[in-house]
Amino acid sequence: MHNGLGYPEVEEVIELNILVLGLIRVKKKDSHKILSTAKIASVIDECRSIEGSIYLKAAVLMRGLSRAHAFASGNRRTAFLAGKYFVVKNGGRFSIPDDPNYAVILRRIREGRYSDHEIAEWISNGTID
Repeated sequence: MHNGLGYPEVEEVIELNILVLGLIRVKKKDSHKILSTAKIASVIDECRSIEGSIYLKAAVLMRGLSRAHAFASGNRRTAFLAGKYFVVKNGGRFSIPDDPNYAVILRRIREGRYSDHEIAEWISNGTID
């Protein structure tokens, strides 16, 4: 706990990657392989250090995990699930519906097309331009 909030541990993010690859198989070659636990830890540290709402912190977590490429497969799916886990764990409402069509938004997040504040708005109210 930091600032009264519960943050994911590296091991929990790794477990989310295993879970998401089991639930949502996109490619035949999808497999759980950790490329960098240090990158996961760095993203979690950035989430802890930023000032703002749980939605902004979740946005930093989602953006960071999407871009860090800490896993061989499922980085964006893991980032989405980690963001949802963080918001719900801290008593917030994750307003993005579970819809595969949002994969394009996650790709755009990874590419840097949205600011953390735009991502936070998406998480809190379910809409993004």
